[in-house]
Amino acid sequence: MGKVYLTGAGPGDIELLTLKAARVIGEADVIIYDRLANPKILEMARNGCKFIYVGKEDGRHILPQDQINETIYRMALQYETVVRLKGGDPFVFGRGGEEGAYLAERGIEFEVIPGITSAISVPAYAGIPVTHRGISVGFRVVTGHEDPNKPKSQIVWENFKTEETIIFLMGLHNLQEIAKKLIEIGKPKECPVAVISRGTTPQQKVVIGTLENIYQQAKDLPTPALIVVGKVVELRDQLRWFEELDS
Repeated sequence: MGKVYLTGAGPGDIELLTLKAARVIGEADVIIYDRLANPKILEMARNGCKFIYVGKEDGRHILPQDQINETIYRMALQYETVVRLKGGDPFVFGRGGEEGAYLAERGIEFEVIPGITSAISVPAYAGIPVTHRGISVGFRVVTGHEDPNKPKSQIVWENFKTEETIIFLMGLHNLQEIAKKLIEIGKPKECPVAVISRGTTPQQKVVIGTLENIYQQAKDLPTPALIVVGKVVELRDQLRWFEELDS
């Protein structure tokens, strides 16, 4: 019986992969990976490593989550070192908790290797600090794509009335509804919003707007995309650095 490493791949830039993640990837007998993990990471694997793709793309899942859980379990019965490679961090909307619980119930040893979450790294690459003295003393990370099987939203929108930065992950397709909800609870229509597509990669695109107009400006951006709401967005003009690297 083998051991499973629930491993964060980081937000896209391969140099943001942790040293520990790189080590276990190089030792893996099998790597079970999703679509948000930089494919170049797989080149770090040893010869003979088995690769299993279980990516979830817009509107189409190669495998549903329960089958992914079972695949990880089955691989742990056959191989000594199993790496479950997940974009970002396994425990930040990565469903790593579900996978870990599934393994624990079946007596499979596992270890979690945190990854740099896109919630802070993608805004940073866009020149947007999620907190800033005198502007925002905290930030909230919220799913932009809730469980469709839940009859009622679990998001308490009234909690977002503060000046804290709000980061929505996986919310591009619900951008219009998100902006509408925030305006309904009292956020000003002119509140700054950034939508960052394919952050930390050479394909990164950043669109800046307000709650009133951001949907029209950003609706055609490719996924994955992240939404940042709050006054910290205004700091991008001063702090943008990633786009300037090659200029």
